[in-house]
Amino acid sequence: MAAQSGKDMLLKLDQTGSGSFVTVAGLRTRSLAFNAAAIDVTDAESAGRWRELLAGGGIKRAAVAGSGIFKDASSDATIRALFFAGTIRNWQLILPDFGTVEGPFQIVALEFSADHAGEVTFELALESAGQLGFSAA
Repeated sequence: MAAQSGKDMLLKLDQTGSGSFVTVAGLRTRSLAFNAAAIDVTDAESAGRWRELLAGGGIKRAAVAGSGIFKDASSDATIRALFFAGTIRNWQLILPDFGTVEGPFQIVALEFSADHAGEVTFELALESAGQLGFSAA
């Protein structure tokens, strides 16, 4: 895969729950992390005393993070409302030339900061709240 432009990695929110996704405006950085908890099933008869793991066991999760500047009053207001209500909504993360990850996420962190001579910035963190889907590009 050739190098990709970071601006092409997009985070989109289903603002109303109707399946109509809109790009979260003003994001400068975005990240996606997948994790799967391992279940250790090692016992006294494990070969060579090597750890054994249960295939397909454990809990899978995904975390999305982003930071940026305020650009769109409508999406900013929606994100704040979803955070304060604890609402779970469908989100998409589009990875150029790779695919799209889509599914339910909850905003678990929303932070604001500003420098006296600079712009107000925000950071948000999302945690998966159900099964995610992937469609290849």
